[in-house]
Amino acid sequence: MARIDYADPEALDAKARDLMKTLAPLNIFAMMAHAPHLIKPFTDLGGAFLFKGRLDPVTRECAILRVGYLSGARYETAQHEKIGRDLGMDDALFEALCEGPGAEGLSEEQRVALVFVDDILANVKANDASFRPALSHFGPAALQELTLVTGYYMMVCRFLETFEVDIESGGAKGLDMKR
Repeated sequence: MARIDYADPEALDAKARDLMKTLAPLNIFAMMAHAPHLIKPFTDLGGAFLFKGRLDPVTRECAILRVGYLSGARYETAQHEKIGRDLGMDDALFEALCEGPGAEGLSEEQRVALVFVDDILANVKANDASFRPALSHFGPAALQELTLVTGYYMMVCRFLETFEVDIESGGAKGLDMKR
């Protein structure tokens, strides 16, 4: 159960109510509506990763899910497992992501990404042992995107866990990412 009540849509000003109508009916947004001035920048950046990003979508979801699993953020992992399934990911891959970069069944790209993600989650600054292989594999632009995706979803997980945002009734709604 959420730590505080979700924002009452009727208590929002007209601009915030109109914005909320454009978003998926997710509890994260209902909780965030207490600070409506943050919703659009938050969703714009998240949307840039999900819909305009240059990382392979499965690799992106591997990074997001690894952040969620390591953060213990069940809401986040439920939503992104749903997105991952829409992209063709399966339970074996989700289990490998929980286990980490040494797990069987990961592609080389996924392994390089997870080593990097684990490093910046644990140490803030990637060390050369994760940075150099990731830079070599992804190049500067994609590695910067991977770094920002990781940081963004660290923030999301901390928001979700701090306010104990509930998974929607009936399960994760997520975004429809079917190809």
